[in-house]
Amino acid sequence: MASKPLTGTKVFLMLVAFFGVVIGVNVTMMKLAIATLPGTDVDSPYAAGLTYDREISAAQDQAARKWQVNAHIERRADGNAVLQVEARDAAGQPVSGLRFGGRLERPTDKRADLAVELTEAGIGLYRGDAASLAPGQWDLVIAGEARGTRVFLSRNRVILN
Repeated sequence: MASKPLTGTKVFLMLVAFFGVVIGVNVTMMKLAIATLPGTDVDSPYAAGLTYDREISAAQDQAARKWQVNAHIERRADGNAVLQVEARDAAGQPVSGLRFGGRLERPTDKRADLAVELTEAGIGLYRGDAASLAPGQWDLVIAGEARGTRVFLSRNRVILN
């Protein structure tokens, strides 16, 4: 059996086919990477750096208050969850009149973050509902405000079944 000779046209077609496959795979991988990119943690690292000193001062003020703030989140069978926050001052008395907000953040995908509006359900007791909450790991962020100033901030990792 005689083999066919290797000609310039065959070599050219092999090169075009090889680079065509390489470029096709690169384009496909690039499109998949861009489509699944969750985004950045902060839009402007420079602006985040400027607020660093204010965050340190707010954390020192929060520690000086010696508040006891306990949060409890419970995921129900229907996928909804109830978030309850209890706030007490340094003397153990309930703290009322605050405006608390909760946020459930996915550690791996910011697109799944969910804000939870908390309302005062009793003296020092704040409660809110989160709809369609998937099981797994979440970061629970609780922020409390008094007269437009943040007086409390907490971030904790929780696992919901």
